[in-house]
Amino acid sequence: MGSGVGGRLVERGLRVITSLAGRSDASASRARAAGMVAVSDEECAQADFFLSICPPSDAPALAARMAALIAPAGKKPIYVDCNAVSPATKVAIGNVILAAGAPFIDVGITGLPPKGEHSPYLHASGPEAGKLGVLNDFGIKVSVIEGPIGAASALKMSYGAITKGITALGSMIMLAATRAGVADRLRAELDRTQPALVTQFQRAVPDMFDKAYRFVGEMEEIADFVGEDEAAQQMYHAIAEFYTRIAADYDGQKKETGALAAFLKKKGDRA
Repeated sequence: MGSGVGGRLVERGLRVITSLAGRSDASASRARAAGMVAVSDEECAQADFFLSICPPSDAPALAARMAALIAPAGKKPIYVDCNAVSPATKVAIGNVILAAGAPFIDVGITGLPPKGEHSPYLHASGPEAGKLGVLNDFGIKVSVIEGPIGAASALKMSYGAITKGITALGSMIMLAATRAGVADRLRAELDRTQPALVTQFQRAVPDMFDKAYRFVGEMEEIADFVGEDEAAQQMYHAIAEFYTRIAADYDGQKKETGALAAFLKKKGDRA
């Protein structure tokens, strides 16, 4: 998502900078391919907007690192936290940035990375949210929510809980059916009665394999978000464990991800 958003802004004429410190080779390659310019953290702290788009578990540490650079500087970027974290976590991140003297915007992203004419939606909340609307002029859709810091994150948690939750639950049962020897029968029944669901799973499940490790932190944040509902909290902790397992499988023997891919093959590709 980060390289996708950055690439769209580059395409529309903006200079987009990024720090590659501590980033993986794959992340660095994506950033360069998107046309982003690698600079130091200190230079990033001087940008007009600082968009934080990273794995949820990394978001607080990134904010703390940047706040230390922003605090003594004369120019303050508008810090936009776009990460899939709970409202409570987002408020805590915001407090760190606000204490450094910079404006803060809470953003929850829904949809897929930019491609062609498509753009994800950046839902923004907080007193400064309206300032992010300028990105609408550069191919990124911004929707301002009337609400405090945490409102956009509540929307993102709710949306991700449904979309990624359905993907996990469907995957769990496809694997259970495979272990029980009825995968073909289940697939035939889904084709007959739930074709739209099959189409959704054919897109979402394989797309999840290389992202499962990123979903773990998001599911833990959702567990925090639904915390007053103990059953829901337990369910999202369990989904986090499932995505941890899928991530390990995808990096290893690919037994379960292979079974899921086989279950979801399109009719013309099935033996």
